[in-house]
Amino acid sequence: MPVLAKARALIARPSVTPDDAGCLDLIASWLVPLGFRIERIDAGGVSNLWARRGTSGRLVCFAGHTDVVPPGPLEQWTSPPFEPTVRDACLYGRGAADMKSSIAACVVAMERLVNRRVANADSLALLLTSDEEGDAVDGTVRVVEALKARKEAIDFCIVGEPTCVARLGDTIKNGRRGSLSARLAVRGVQGHVAYPHLVKNPVHLAAPALAELAATAWDAGNEYFPPTSFQISNAHAGTGAGNVVPGSFEIMFNFRFSTASTVEGLQSRVHALLDRHQLEYGIRWTLGAHPFLTQSGDLCAALTDAIATEVGITTELSTTGGTSDGRFIADICPQLVEFGPVNASIHKVDESIAVADLEPLARIYEHTFERLITT
Repeated sequence: MPVLAKARALIARPSVTPDDAGCLDLIASWLVPLGFRIERIDAGGVSNLWARRGTSGRLVCFAGHTDVVPPGPLEQWTSPPFEPTVRDACLYGRGAADMKSSIAACVVAMERLVNRRVANADSLALLLTSDEEGDAVDGTVRVVEALKARKEAIDFCIVGEPTCVARLGDTIKNGRRGSLSARLAVRGVQGHVAYPHLVKNPVHLAAPALAELAATAWDAGNEYFPPTSFQISNAHAGTGAGNVVPGSFEIMFNFRFSTASTVEGLQSRVHALLDRHQLEYGIRWTLGAHPFLTQSGDLCAALTDAIATEVGITTELSTTGGTSDGRFIADICPQLVEFGPVNASIHKVDESIAVADLEPLARIYEHTFERLITT
């Protein structure tokens, strides 16, 4: 079972973000005999790999990450997180589902295409990083910058994130919402709670505006995305004393927004609302990700057909969930989707993947790649 063997070899390396723990060197050792050229684009202590076979034809890329989240309390694991263990028909270990098994399946798929001498098998590439689970500032984005600088585009990309909900093949992510965060500081006048005429309570002043922000319908979404959501994640005021009105009130909030809204539009509406409430405030914005969307086309069709052939189900296109490194690759790739195993155990103690899903996952990747490079 070549997929299982490769997945176990990767899981055994404790690559807690951003430490690659030698995963990329191991993967490179599998790819070089297949004719891939290996390029390391490391930055800021992060390990990045760009591997490409050939220079002609439509380029089909698999993207992913070797880093994993920390395992948490080791005593809660049934078996050690970096000792890959098969029991009860599942492979256990940190990264089993997110996403070392996907990488193993991809490598096996590409091995088979090369060994079968499939036409245009010189149009394959892998983009891998050790900085997806962490800050994601020196990982995939640095590789994309390098490719963009030399005008090296990707035609199709599958990001091997665990996308499936109940069984392998049930969900493809063909887009993701954008993420826009803000840190809002509302200014007041500090003083004694017994002398309200001498203070300006920023919590009282901000409360109506925050209620309106939470109640606002920012857009109606569209056929691919739900409506944009607004959520307050943190709020803080006060000195710790019960008899002091605070002089400032800090609120952190986030928009998960669809292609029905723009960054500039959301920011403008927030500022207009705060101004209408006559608040004294400062606000600092952070754009985490633009939304991206791949509509029906060659990539979705090829992957959908491969899933139907291998596991006999009709898949669903979805844009739910958080952000992924697809947000960076979408800048140089017109058709990008995410597809990988069931995500029920990711980031949990006793993370696992069904052993029975490993080989079908490799075959789905293999047939999808083959269709894209030969048509």
